[in-house]
Amino acid sequence: MINAVRIVVALGGNALLKRGEPMTSEVQRANVRIAAEALAPIASEHQLVISHGNGPQVGLLALQGAAYKPDEAYPLDVLGAETEGMIGYMIEQELGNLLPFEAAFATLLTMVEVDAGDPGFKNPTKFVGPVYGKADADRLAVEKGWMFKQDGVKWRRVVPSPLPKRIFEIRPIKWLLDRGVIVICAGGGGIPTMYEPGSHRKLIGVEAVIDKDLCSGLLARELGADLFVMLTDVDAVYMDWGKPAQKPIRRTSPAALAGITFAAGSMGPKVEAACRFAAETGKVAAIGALKDLRRIIAGEAGTTVAPRGNTVYGT
Repeated sequence: MINAVRIVVALGGNALLKRGEPMTSEVQRANVRIAAEALAPIASEHQLVISHGNGPQVGLLALQGAAYKPDEAYPLDVLGAETEGMIGYMIEQELGNLLPFEAAFATLLTMVEVDAGDPGFKNPTKFVGPVYGKADADRLAVEKGWMFKQDGVKWRRVVPSPLPKRIFEIRPIKWLLDRGVIVICAGGGGIPTMYEPGSHRKLIGVEAVIDKDLCSGLLARELGADLFVMLTDVDAVYMDWGKPAQKPIRRTSPAALAGITFAAGSMGPKVEAACRFAAETGKVAAIGALKDLRRIIAGEAGTTVAPRGNTVYGT
């Protein structure tokens, strides 16, 4: 059992809105309710910080905005802020329905700095929005100027995903945690911002979506979290994913994972975030399914990445 005091839990966008489900408010709320049922016991026992993905949600808002004229559509940073408020509201409400009345919540719109020269702007990898068949993806690429990449057997829009450098709201997040507040922040990797090149400290929004797991890892490190958990729609990290010989990794370390490549835009950033957290803090990160959260915290499910150790495979 990991006797954690402060836990950062990153809810994957696909854990809140499963692949292939209708992208409606009712479906999303039903999934948030399931997430809240898993999170409530943890919030009762530990300091809890919740981050979340927003790929499906920000993609949906962008798709709705495509009905506007090009100069009227809202940019991705503004859409990211909208999803932080929308998803945070649902998480607060559903968790509040399960926890004692006196439990305190706060959802923070969280700005995150990125570098204007980040190579992620030249090679978009972040999946957003619904999945499409190849013909529809090709049509939208022509009509909207969007870029698509294959996601499983389907195709999804991809956008730039620069690395997070700084979380601007880290001080109020710490302040709230020290006062017993359950904090929901850095949703969707935070709102991408940068200082305008050539200006004197003028902060502007950026047309991008920061990877939620890398940002959550930065958040966990800066908060001094005892445990960092990333929840997704698979039960563990797998070697040879999608092949007949695939096998789940149960316990491993940054050194043991060095040199192994995982899918960019999906499991790759999770593994990278887990390894960096474990290596830099000397503490444990974990990756697994929402339904297994309590067992993941107990070290009985998911993939655990510890500072040292060899890789152990399971069934």
